[in-house]
Amino acid sequence: MAEIENNNTRQNQNNLGNTNNKPKSKFNVYWIYGIIALIFFGLQFLDFGGEPAKITWSEFKRELLATNSVKELIVVNRDRAEVYLTSEAYNSGKFKGLLSRSFAPSTPDGPHFYFTIPSVEVFAKNMEETQKELPEISRIEPSYETRKDHMGEIISWLLPLLIIVAVWLFIFRKMSGVGGGGAGGIFSIGKSRAKLFDKEDSQVKIDFKDVAGLAEAKTEVMEIVDFLKSPEKYTDLGGKIPKGALLVGPPGTGKTLLAKAVAGEAHVPFFSMSGSDFVEMFVGVGASRVRDLFAQAKEKAPCIIFIDEIDAIGRARGKNLAYSSNDERENTLNQLLTEMDGFGTNSGVIILAATNRADILDKALLRAGRFDRQIHVELPDLNEREEIFKVHAKPLKMDTEIELSFLAKQTPGFSGADIANVCNESALIAARHGKDKIEKQDFLDAIDRIVGGLEKKNKIIAPHERRTIAFHEAGHATVSWLLEHANPLIKVTIIPRGKALGAAWYLPEERQITTKEQLFDEMCATLGGRASEEINFGKISTGALNDLEKTTKLAYAMVMYYGMSKKIGNLSYFDSSGQTEYSFNKPYSEETAEVIDKEAKEIIEQQYERAKKILIDNSKGLTQLANLLLEREVIFADDLETIFGKRSEM
Repeated sequence: MAEIENNNTRQNQNNLGNTNNKPKSKFNVYWIYGIIALIFFGLQFLDFGGEPAKITWSEFKRELLATNSVKELIVVNRDRAEVYLTSEAYNSGKFKGLLSRSFAPSTPDGPHFYFTIPSVEVFAKNMEETQKELPEISRIEPSYETRKDHMGEIISWLLPLLIIVAVWLFIFRKMSGVGGGGAGGIFSIGKSRAKLFDKEDSQVKIDFKDVAGLAEAKTEVMEIVDFLKSPEKYTDLGGKIPKGALLVGPPGTGKTLLAKAVAGEAHVPFFSMSGSDFVEMFVGVGASRVRDLFAQAKEKAPCIIFIDEIDAIGRARGKNLAYSSNDERENTLNQLLTEMDGFGTNSGVIILAATNRADILDKALLRAGRFDRQIHVELPDLNEREEIFKVHAKPLKMDTEIELSFLAKQTPGFSGADIANVCNESALIAARHGKDKIEKQDFLDAIDRIVGGLEKKNKIIAPHERRTIAFHEAGHATVSWLLEHANPLIKVTIIPRGKALGAAWYLPEERQITTKEQLFDEMCATLGGRASEEINFGKISTGALNDLEKTTKLAYAMVMYYGMSKKIGNLSYFDSSGQTEYSFNKPYSEETAEVIDKEAKEIIEQQYERAKKILIDNSKGLTQLANLLLEREVIFADDLETIFGKRSEM
């Protein structure tokens, strides 16, 4: 039910600099470790000179010993018996089947077979019993040997050591990846995390042609780019380029996009990082990263350093009582100030920074010689919005009847990010309805979706609540239509959107200053919903919460900041410097606070009574408008003109 105006959620600018470069495969040192391990295991388990075939005791006794084919029998290390065939038996080929069991072909010299024995004593007893039946000349006396596996012994003490080294290297690599975010890891945590776009780098494909609007800001920034390309043009006249430029403006206005365009146009090394990248859990890391960043920049001068969201480290010192004397952010800021204007020279190094909180930055950061220029990137006006629509409408399949100038008029207060979101949302809506091109209504639905939220047509609302909502929104529409300085109405709906049960869309005039009369009319129109409920139902509801919040803030601003109260006079308690942000003391006395409260309440009550009078005088039109809302759910400016007549122009 609360009235919704063009206070839009800012969204990030679409990233136009998509990269197509595929990551190249790099040599991994772990390959070497794997090859070394395979060599060790190969030397241990593979016998490249031949491996005897394994047989059983029964096969040895039946196939070899009984046929007098055994030349020699050697018991190795008391658990393995190796069998050597006679040359006649080996060459006869009758043992080819048994020999094929071997992994590698055996040599004529042998050993040719082997079998395991439980113990020497049992083996000797079995041999004696088996050879009793053989003639004396065919009997074999086994010999006994003890062999040492030197390679196995080496691996037995070397392998654990290799495992320990491998684990240590693995942990070291993990620390390198997580602890410091770079090649040196925990040992180079003080290194800068700035991303470098070099001269030949093709990742940044944005130039000033892709930045619509912002004509003045582009002029300032292009001068910096021009200096880097041809410095003689300025130095011959004795001029010096500013060391730093600060991009200031609301979120979504294109500050970061403008910096990307500088990277695409400058053709010089461009270091980009966020202010939060300097801050780490370890004390002294931020200052170390600042030093390393400027050291890299000096090596590649002339170059540009871009710090996004610089307020993360540039907040004014001493304002936050929670900060200690050894605060990490303060140390980082001190180092940044020193690097920008210390004893060392930074010739050819230009710093760009972006923030939407310039009021909280430290004064030392903004003085001449550091950030000499503040480039204000404001919300786009009507012509600039049309240019931005042209940029974002290029990839869209649109109806030829759509006029971008009309869309620009429908989006006052929208930032560049909001306009990009409108274009994207309109394409999604058209696709959802199975259209082959985007129509005008799709854009209007997208604007409504962004301003008011998603429609909730299936939300259960009781009939008496629905009637209350209709008269509430009709009250807003009636008062705004009949007041001269109120914002012109576009449409009113009682279909729930987002958290609101109803909504009224206005088209505010694009003005730079607002008069007292204009503020009174806007406040009166905002209170029209609550006044309509009281007049028609004799009671009020919680549906005016958003309206009351707006009017209360506006009334206090008129009294405390704008000097629009006779009792307070031409005084303003607004602090643009932010010095009293963390102060517990008010800049006025208790008596003045009471006067401020009375004045704000009186202003609101006067406009509330004014809204009630307007609605009582036009009660017939109000009822007709509310009934029309209940019937259609959505009404437009033409319907109000039919009921109340043509709206008076300013």
